Amino acid sequence: MKHANLAWLDRMYNNRALVPDHAAYFARWKESSDAVRRAQTCTLDVAFGDSAGQKLDVFPAAGIKKGGGAPVMVFIHGGYWRSLDKADHSFVAPAFTQAGVCVVVPNYDLCPAVTIPEIALQMVRALGWTWRHVAEYGGDPNRITVIGHSAGGHLAAMLLACLWKRHANDLPADLVKNALSISGLYELESVMQTPFLKDSLQLTTKQVLMASPAWMPAPSHGRLYSVAGGDESDEFLRHNRLIQQAWGSEAVPVCEAPSGLNHFSIVEALVQPDHRLHQLALQLFAVTG
Repeated sequence: MKHANLAWLDRMYNNRALVPDHAAYFARWKESSDAVRRAQTCTLDVAFGDSAGQKLDVFPAAGIKKGGGAPVMVFIHGGYWRSLDKADHSFVAPAFTQAGVCVVVPNYDLCPAVTIPEIALQMVRALGWTWRHVAEYGGDPNRITVIGHSAGGHLAAMLLACLWKRHANDLPADLVKNALSISGLYELESVMQTPFLKDSLQLTTKQVLMASPAWMPAPSHGRLYSVAGGDESDEFLRHNRLIQQAWGSEAVPVCEAPSGLNHFSIVEALVQPDHRLHQLALQLFAVTG
């Protein structure tokens, strides 16, 4: 896939330019997230690796104590692997903890200090920590679903396809039972060529091969739901369709682009209990393989 028109790539992938009021979303997320951490029981900045970015927050399910067996949602934030923070995304927790779900929100080191494959490995470590320790917070390690937005959607797909036994013998092959990728990116060649991202991501051809879910075999277990906003760019809508084309409708039974949602409003739809996106997430928590 070769793109001669670099200006077109910038238009397709620069979501902040496509959504002029993006700063209002970020401000609202930060304010809501700060309020959630003040009001809700949570354990913050738990280390799962050695570097500064490898920390996570845990929001236990409402009314469920240690060993309680709540389904687990690991939410991975976006920001093109180079920006944003878990602290901006605590707001996703209450809609799910109130529904009986234990929520884990990991951070990761950001490009260009690390590469995208290194970030993927950090998320593997975060999921390994979750499987080993989430029961201490009332979660069931055998009911882990990953939800990610944008770059986090890419990482969610990577985690569903992960060969866990190669990482650590104690981890189950089906550690991630299901995943929901929201506005995810599934091949990185087009991203590698996008001018405004090149300097920070510093992608190489080898890294693109290592970290493009659409070019990997479909996972042997679990389901991926892929959803992008109907108002997103043609490229994000192409990525949304691409993963179902690559992995097949058995592995990706849901591929939707709900109208009226842009790259940022779709995250807020996730936490609206009456929205289909929220209902899709709840479906995955009930499905265990």
